[in-house]
Amino acid sequence: MTLNFAIVLKYQDALLLGLWMTLKLTLICIVFGCVLGFLLALARTSKSRMLRALASVYVEFFRGTPVLVQLFWIFFCLPLVLGVELSNMASGVIALTLYMGAISSETFRASLKSVGREQMDACVALGLSAWTRTTSVVLPQAVLRAAPTLLSNCVSLFKESALVSAVGMADLMFVGQNISNNTARPIEVLTVVALIYFVIAFPLTRAVTVVEQRILKRLAV
Repeated sequence: MTLNFAIVLKYQDALLLGLWMTLKLTLICIVFGCVLGFLLALARTSKSRMLRALASVYVEFFRGTPVLVQLFWIFFCLPLVLGVELSNMASGVIALTLYMGAISSETFRASLKSVGREQMDACVALGLSAWTRTTSVVLPQAVLRAAPTLLSNCVSLFKESALVSAVGMADLMFVGQNISNNTARPIEVLTVVALIYFVIAFPLTRAVTVVEQRILKRLAV
């Protein structure tokens, strides 16, 4: 079989649109997932046993089940439960946000524990409200300490986003599959799709190391 990668150039616009959809989905889920993850981390470090139990069950469930199964359940089953119709975009956002919230909560929980108890005592002594204490003292330090692992989580989410093609969302993987089927050139098309994912993900994985080194140096000062 003769390989002809030039054929992929005919479909570059479609691939770019698929990539844009993938990046947009990933960014939306990163933002919502990190917010959810931080709230879950607060719940897991709460004094309330009920909050800790509920948050723990949530985290263990979404970390312990395949993302594809979660996506299928949300896309096929949740509309039957709620009695409303969900688009593949909405289903993808919900599934990946819930997953991102679960994996990032552990990151935030570890970073919250690293915030010194004396700082919390100082906040109480100064009479700061719980909201001010959380947003002005705890959150900035937690985000700083969690940054390297959060970046790794974001890279993982970017790669996991390819699963939304299974519910018909026109992301990069879905577009690539359609092009490979129509052209009967799966090797060329899917290889290019894999390279696109790699070109975006690899620099981010390298950035994790750089960010981690800088943060460790800053915290050591």
